[in-house]
Amino acid sequence: MKQFVILSGKGGTGKTSIAAAFAHLAHSDSIRAVLADADVDAANLELVLSPHVLEQHEFMGGNVAWIDPEKCESCGLCEQVCRFDAIALKQGDYQVDPIACDGCAACVHQCPANAIKMELQLAGYWFRSDSRYGPLFHAELRPAQENSGKLVTLVKQQARLLAMDEQYPLIIVDGPPGIGCPVISAVSGANMAIVIAEPTISGVHDMERALEMTRHFHVPAVVCINKADIFLDGAAQIEEYCQKQNVEVMGRIPFDSTVTEAMVRGESVTAFRPMSPASISIRQIWQNIVKMLQFN
Repeated sequence: MKQFVILSGKGGTGKTSIAAAFAHLAHSDSIRAVLADADVDAANLELVLSPHVLEQHEFMGGNVAWIDPEKCESCGLCEQVCRFDAIALKQGDYQVDPIACDGCAACVHQCPANAIKMELQLAGYWFRSDSRYGPLFHAELRPAQENSGKLVTLVKQQARLLAMDEQYPLIIVDGPPGIGCPVISAVSGANMAIVIAEPTISGVHDMERALEMTRHFHVPAVVCINKADIFLDGAAQIEEYCQKQNVEVMGRIPFDSTVTEAMVRGESVTAFRPMSPASISIRQIWQNIVKMLQFN
């Protein structure tokens, strides 16, 4: 079983559009794949794949303080020690704002009446679904919640378990942008990462950071330049950097309004218009990936 993850140094590079296209191409090539949307803070692969949810599970995140109004003596010590201004007197009772609470438990240790305890909070949900191109595992993290890295790990674990149980040869992971904890969780265990880069100043810089991260965790990485023709000097700069770092540039995808049209219609671009410039480039990149992962 092979696992590859699609990354980007920043958001908005077209990562999910390309992930959806790869899902379609794998299905078209009769390569059975389990799909995982690891961008749990802003999951949107499901918008293209139109999945049917089979299972929904709660994801419990960090602890949050809770004040028992029957035990509280209204001494105000909890409000004084809270560094996050999460505790305030409202309508005669001290109450905790669960969004502001950081779960440090300082209030618990300071309360003379033992009226405060820490409770697990519902941080989001994860789902197992059927999509038009195969099983999809995805999640939804509630606003202002942390532990997105832990939720990414859970989504990937479930995808891996299904792939092992039902002998799927491939897991395609649509990873989160950036280089933080969720990205590290998405990259963990991958056979290969493909970094989607845009030929802009910020795009080049963020691509470099993403490649440094994959190199640190010993995950082989290649680069795909999206919208490569909007700034040719920037695309050349990406290729020069990759050549110096011995990183393969897998391909260039031209700017193509068909990609936007496909997303609006809830389709992958390769299914919506197979002979568009972007579709042709993405298919060539996909064929190169298949060769690298040794499916043929």
